[in-house]
Amino acid sequence: MKKNKIFFETSFWAGLSAGNPFKAIDAFFAFADLNYYKQNLTEMVSYSYKTKVYKEENPSDVFVFYTVIFSFVKVCYCLQQKSKKWKVKKSLCSETVFHFTSLTKEEYDNPFIVFQKAFDEKTPKEFEFFLYLIIELALSAYAADRDSDLTTPYIHLIKMLDAVELMRERGVEKIKKTNQIDLVTA
Repeated sequence: MKKNKIFFETSFWAGLSAGNPFKAIDAFFAFADLNYYKQNLTEMVSYSYKTKVYKEENPSDVFVFYTVIFSFVKVCYCLQQKSKKWKVKKSLCSETVFHFTSLTKEEYDNPFIVFQKAFDEKTPKEFEFFLYLIIELALSAYAADRDSDLTTPYIHLIKMLDAVELMRERGVEKIKKTNQIDLVTA
């Protein structure tokens, strides 16, 4: 039986087609750093509520940012599915958790939980709709409709960004299966 392969669509912004989520993450952070993604995402959401146009001098940056973040959402969805086979390595040195303040202690210990929570609450299509909406509103001279929930997907994306960065810092490894034979006494 052939597995369905997820295309992360990295070729537009990374110049290569990454079929492996871990290679896509490397391409993602080779393109820009964590602060760039968090800052742009935060600015786009805040401009959604303003009547000023975001990146008015070069709105094409917003389109590129959208394609990168949409690829990122696909990677995170794939990572959520891989959480049964992979784990984040334990830290060998004392890490500073200050820059991962969006994560709870449990999420910090196991970043795969972040993806599970995000996709239990929102589908990839809902994240895509969120991205469309903030782009439309950030590039529009009109303020956001107050009925739209921009906060929940935004928080999940920030947490996923932190979780992926933490995974990169620590590294991941396959979970080794232990074959245990239970002896049943009759």
